[in-house]
Formats: sequence, C-alpha cells, structure tokens
Amino acid sequence: MKTPQNLKTRVHEVDICVIGGGIGGMLTAISAARHGARVALMHDRPVLGGNASSEIRMWISGAGTRVRDLQETGIMEELQLENMYRNPKRNFSIWDSILYEMVRFEPNIELILNCTCNAAKTQGSAIKSVTGFQLTTYTWHEVSAKIFVDSSGDSILAPLTGAAYTVGREAKSEYGEEFGLDTADRHTMGMSILLQCRETDSPVSYTPPAWAYDFPTDDAMNNKPHNIYAINTNFYWIELGGMQNSIDDTEEIRDELLKIAFGVWDHIKNHGDHGAENWELEWVGFLPGKRESRRYVGDYVLTQHDVENCPRFADTVAYGGWQIDNHLPGGFHMDAKGGKHLQKRRLSEPYSIPLRALYSKNIDNLMFAGRNISASHIAFSSTRVMGTIGVIGQAVGTAAAIAVRHQLLPRDAAKTKIAEIQKALMDDDCFLPGFCREPSSLAQAAVLTADYGDPSALLNGMDRRIWGNDNGYFGKTNKAITYTFDSYTQINGVRLVFDSDLDREYTDGNPDALHTSSSMFFPKSYNNTSFGFPKCLIKHYKIEVMDNLGQWSTKIEVFDNHQRFIVHELNMMAKAVRLIPLSTYHSERKTEDYGSSTAHIFNFEIF
Repeated sequence: MKTPQNLKTRVHEVDICVIGGGIGGMLTAISAARHGARVALMHDRPVLGGNASSEIRMWISGAGTRVRDLQETGIMEELQLENMYRNPKRNFSIWDSILYEMVRFEPNIELILNCTCNAAKTQGSAIKSVTGFQLTTYTWHEVSAKIFVDSSGDSILAPLTGAAYTVGREAKSEYGEEFGLDTADRHTMGMSILLQCRETDSPVSYTPPAWAYDFPTDDAMNNKPHNIYAINTNFYWIELGGMQNSIDDTEEIRDELLKIAFGVWDHIKNHGDHGAENWELEWVGFLPGKRESRRYVGDYVLTQHDVENCPRFADTVAYGGWQIDNHLPGGFHMDAKGGKHLQKRRLSEPYSIPLRALYSKNIDNLMFAGRNISASHIAFSSTRVMGTIGVIGQAVGTAAAIAVRHQLLPRDAAKTKIAEIQKALMDDDCFLPGFCREPSSLAQAAVLTADYGDPSALLNGMDRRIWGNDNGYFGKTNKAITYTFDSYTQINGVRLVFDSDLDREYTDGNPDALHTSSSMFFPKSYNNTSFGFPKCLIKHYKIEVMDNLGQWSTKIEVFDNHQRFIVHELNMMAKAVRLIPLSTYHSERKTEDYGSSTAHIFNFEIF
C-alpha cells in the first residue's frame, strides 16, 4: 500500500503487535509486556476497553458470573479490584482512566490510540508489518513485529492477510452439535445499543425525536422486558444485525438501533404506567456493542461438546464458564415471550480453552484474543463474554512473549513450551482447570510454621476456593507465618495471594454492580450507594527477614494494599522470612483493615 507523500509515517519495531484495545487486547499487551516483550497496541478508539468502555458501557461478565468460585483472576481481578477501590460509584470516566493507566504506563508498551489498522504486508505465510491511520494526528503508523495478535473483534487481519476465518452458524453435520442447524447460514448474533436512565426528585417529561419509532403497546415492542426496577435491567434486546452483514452494514444497523432506542424510552415514559414519571434519559450509546462477526480458524475449533463436556486439553491456557447464550439473529424483531429470542443452557463447571484455538492455522505468526477465537458459533456464544476474553488475552500475551523469548512461532511454542506457558500463567494467578501450580523448591525445602493455625494449605498449589475445597489458610491479624531455613539462604522474592472475595459475598453495596458498572437504571437510592470493597482482603501487612545473627528486621511494609496477588522482590540472604498481616486499632475508629480481623491467605511463598 502506498501512503500519501504529504502525510507522516511513524515506524515501530517491536516483538509483538496487538490490534484492538478491548479487554482482550489490553490484557494481551499487558501480560506480554510484563514477560519482557516489546509491545505495540494499536486501537481505533480514544478510550480502551471495547464493549466495557464508556462508549458502550457493558459490564464485564464471565465464568464467575454464572458458576460459583470461577471468578477470573490474574490481570482481570487486578483490574476489577483497582476499579472497586478507586471508583466506588462506578463512574465511567474514572473507569476509562484506569484502563488507560494500566496500558499507557506499563513499561514495554507503545500505545497507539485513534489508529485504525487498514493494511498489512505479508511474506509467504507470515505477517511482516501492519499499517494504521491515526485520525488525531493525520499520521500513518507502520508496525513491524515477530508475532501479531488480532483482538480487533472484527478480525481485521483476516481479509488483510488471507488468514482462514468463518462467519455464521454451522450445520449439525459440521461438528455434530445439538444446537447446530439443519443447513448452515451466515447469520450471526446482532449488536446492541444500551441506555442509562436516572430517577430524579420531580417529574421529567420526554419528547422523542420525530425519527424515533413509535411503540404504543408492549406487543408493538415485541414484549421485550423493560421493568426499570428489575435488578440489572439493560437493553440487550435493542439488538439488530444478525440477519445482515455485521461489518459492512454497521452504520445502517446503528441508525435503526437509535430509532428503536429512543422509541423504547418513549414507550416507557409516555405509553402506559411504567413508574417512570420522575425518570430521565441520561445517556444513549451511539456506538453499538457488537457480539459477533468473523471468527478465526485455528489448529483446533472449540465446539458445543467442549463447553458442555469439559475435556481437559493438554495445552489448556484459559477457561470459560458463561452459559451457552445464543442470541438468535432476528434480535429486536423476534417476540420475547417465553424467551424465544434466546437459546440458553447453563453450564455446571468450567471448560478448558486450548492454545491451539488461539493461533491461526495458516498464518504462522498470527494469534487472536477476543470474541474472534477459533470456535463454532454455539461454543462462541459462551466464550464471547469479556471475563473469558480477558483470561484468553492474558494467555495469548504470555504465550506470545514466551514464543518470542525462544525465537519460536506460536504453533511451535504450543508444542514445545506449553509447560512453561502454563507455569507462567499459574504463577501470575491464572486458574487453569485440571492443573495445579507447583510451589517453589525453596518454599518446599524450608520449614513453614505459623503463630496461629495450620499454614500447610499455603503450599497446596490452589489459590482459590474450588470444587468444595477452601484451599486457604485461616490465620489472625498480628500473627506471623514463618519460613525457616537450615542455613543462610538467598531469597529472591515473596509471592502473596490474599482472599479478595471472588464471589463478592462479603462486599458492601449492590451485589449486582460490583465490577465495571452498575445497572442501566439508577433509582434515587443509588445516590447514597457505594458499591463496596471486599472486607476480607488484607490491607496492612509487613514482611520481615532474619539475618545471620538471628535479628529480625522489616524489609517491606504495605499500609494500603487493595490487591489479591502481589509479588515482592527481596534479593537478599536470610535465615528466616515471615509475613505478618496487621490490624491496627484506634479509639476513633474500629480498625484500619477493610472489616475483618481474620487473615485468609491462599499463598505466601518464598522463591
């Protein structure tokens, strides 16, 4: 492709180039950078987060939303806790800033916002570079890399490189899926526009635009659910595009969705008693949230059998657990009575996602992390949610960085370095069904004791409650847990995993609004609602080291911890190392912790 001579071109040479800055692309870039790779993240919007950003405002759902004990950890939980701690009212501007901060200030990442990827250079079956146009600076950005990761959602690198992909719904004969069709088609799930509304102290009138659709009755609105006082009401059903081309027709679909959206609010305000007299329309999304378009084809295609029967793949790098949640292509035009516009089936346990489903079968250095992974339409209806996409992103970023480190292509890394990839993911607090993390040899060789209780669970390799087992150590604040060595020993660092209440059982506030955002509807009571923070998380702790003379000294003290997973570097010699969770009492206030004097810890490990 030739670029106009009167416009600038910036050239970037990195190890890994990520296209798309939604949740999947963000976590791909962050994890790759943290594992030492030089990363460029090219994103076509001014804000990060994709469907979770302020432009669309869908909250992050995942396996833990539907199946107990399966909340996603790793970078995903780091992000959620940061938002819960700093953004108690779930303000979307603050949320956008947290997403921006996590990428922009991560060493090893070049963030290229407002830049649309529109060209690629290939050589044989490999991508050499991609080019995007940055609208804000009228600058072309050309990025050369060893591995490219497409997290664009619409799989832009597929048409630009010839990577194999598929669109639509498969026939039963393709994979033998129960929910497959008699005859395959190219229909997809649609895209939605969301609304936010707020209750005020006095009546608020509403006059719809002349171009909005008129829905005088519930039947005219196809009986879609619209009780503004229902928990987690949102307008997912303002959905179109499944019967059209979900890429080529996006502008036309958006126009129709806006007519429906303003017409729906007119129905709620002006047609029948919906209890909405004092409610006002606060926000309308003008960028539709897209569910489905192109899906890449990898060495493995995940199917309905995999998400329901949960086989354990040798190359497992991520997991899902959201229900089969297939929005039928008719979208808004389908009657909602009896849920006929949806095809659902709940899952009872997590399913594994293999690395073979996350790289291209015919483009050697192309990986993908998003709603575009190698999956059938039915399996995709579960994998598409952002919590699952996030752990896929961390897996892809980690695998790509390890491949670059060993000068391997993704397929070769999947074959020869899968144990290293899985270890890195589990070390970084990612859960892999069917796998157990191996504690460090140094921790296993030391003598582990506690001033209170039995600390042995700290080294069982499972850093969460799962399958009926707590897997944690219950101690008390101000009571030490100690590693003692036979001799003066080199200690490189300490790994900690605290209980952050993954099921959000002991967190104040609205239990259905603890993550990215809250309900689309804000009653007046929400004005006094803070959405809470996990009471059980340890806020204040210190790490002490014993020297060769038997003297203890504090090397690390953290007063304001708000994360579950922490790694501290020590790089020193020691006879013993101990962790002391602290709770400091004052006469003016009960305690400095988040509300619990119990120290529930999944891992305290020296390495």
